[in-house]
Amino acid sequence: MRIRPVLWALLLVGGFWYFTSASHVDLARWFRPVEKTGQLWTAPDTAHTAGFSGDEANNIEIYKMANQATVNVTSIVYRENWFFQLYPEQGQGSGFLIDADGRILTNNHVVRGTAQLTVTLADKKRYRARILGTDSRNDLALIKIDVNGKLPFLKLGTSDNLQVGQKVLAIGNPFGFNGTLTTGVVSSLGRTLQPDDGQPLEDMIQTDAAINPGNSGGPLLDSRGAVIGINTAILGQQGSIGIGFAMPVNRAKAMLDEYHTKGRVSRPWLGVQTVFVAGDLASMLELPETGGLLVQRVERGSAAAEAGLRGPRQMVVVGNYRLGVGGDLIIAIDGQVVDTNDSLKKALDRKHAGDTLRLTIFRNGRTQQVSVRLGEAPQNL
Repeated sequence: MRIRPVLWALLLVGGFWYFTSASHVDLARWFRPVEKTGQLWTAPDTAHTAGFSGDEANNIEIYKMANQATVNVTSIVYRENWFFQLYPEQGQGSGFLIDADGRILTNNHVVRGTAQLTVTLADKKRYRARILGTDSRNDLALIKIDVNGKLPFLKLGTSDNLQVGQKVLAIGNPFGFNGTLTTGVVSSLGRTLQPDDGQPLEDMIQTDAAINPGNSGGPLLDSRGAVIGINTAILGQQGSIGIGFAMPVNRAKAMLDEYHTKGRVSRPWLGVQTVFVAGDLASMLELPETGGLLVQRVERGSAAAEAGLRGPRQMVVVGNYRLGVGGDLIIAIDGQVVDTNDSLKKALDRKHAGDTLRLTIFRNGRTQQVSVRLGEAPQNL
């Protein structure tokens, strides 16, 4: 059947009217023009009721407070080149104010050998600094700047009873980037490090808060903003791999107490070298199995020598060990049982030169008490 041209015309007109009717189709919806915003991106809608999380707010609050008391420490050390000519070498580290009068805690290795020491505050003001005292054994130094007016400072907490997993914050100047905050947790406690150029650093706090070159001497803070450690070392030389170390703040508090009392920093000295023995090894040496610190050497003229402590009478080889035997075995210190190799060091860290140390020793099959008045460590130790 053929459709006449008139009918075709009616169908076309009717269809156009139907599909363009506002009651059926919103052409604007289908052919809406692109809105020009003047930019190639769009921002997310803001939830005006959203704020910082509790942890974020804590980080921000601590940073605002602690950054004002954290400083950049720049040292100038003169080195000798291949032609025996002196040239200045600049080093950088961190530190933090501990009182309003300009006293600053930092690491000894930050200031060691320096001919010129400069401190830059958070407000970019620079001051010459002088060294008040150092404790090389714990890699600590106390320095001072002289300013007009009072300065913001940090409060020292305690490094006793720290818990693995607790939150910590580190502030410093890594690679010269002033006022850098990193966060993490206490990863482990009681770590011992053996630096290439110094004596062992014992009982260190390990953290995964990023510690980099330039952080040395800066504060490690707890979630209340109290200093619990002094950032001291990293594993490796290039930068953070999530393993950094801080000196417990209680070591610094002992140094500060001594400076306040004597006007200088010295270290208590017993004057013995010891090795920890226990269990089967102790039994083979006919010593108590519970063990203790077996004296291997007594330094001449030391507090230990004056108190009558005895060193070994002969050397023996037991298994893989070469030991001096016949000397005193220290089994308790100030009433605390000796159970680790660093028991004596921990006890000395709580003492000052001139204090008394009460030792319980095992000698000739019997235990006895010995009181030792601690001396002052020679400067080269």
